[in-house]
Amino acid sequence: MSLKMTLDELRAFIHEAFPQVADDFEILDVSPMRITVRKLVQDKHLRPGGTVSGPAMFALADVSIYLAILAMIGPKALAVTTSCSVDFMRKPAAHANLRAEARLLKLGKVLAVGDVMIYSEGHDAPVARASMTYSIPPER
Repeated sequence: MSLKMTLDELRAFIHEAFPQVADDFEILDVSPMRITVRKLVQDKHLRPGGTVSGPAMFALADVSIYLAILAMIGPKALAVTTSCSVDFMRKPAAHANLRAEARLLKLGKVLAVGDVMIYSEGHDAPVARASMTYSIPPER
């Protein structure tokens, strides 16, 4: 399988389709069935106790799988999350950016399944793992 969207095309897409959150993420690398995305952590992403919130980590996992799918199928903005399970394993470092390493395990015509490992930058052990399923809209 080959990419249908390049790194630059994915970056442009997220800014056009999701300008409200595009500046929270940086797409670092893309290859067939894989993507690496950074969440630029700000005060708005923290929870009491000085750690990154669960919703911020979910957003990183969700955006990462979404972009991995688009890289493979092209710019279909209507692909949607149908299932997600997140294991929060460690407390992320306060104010450290997060890095998601996502891979697609299955890319079918209707569903895509992937997993995401999330790391607090500067640390080797993952802080979270997500399993995600997406519905892909039919061709019209």
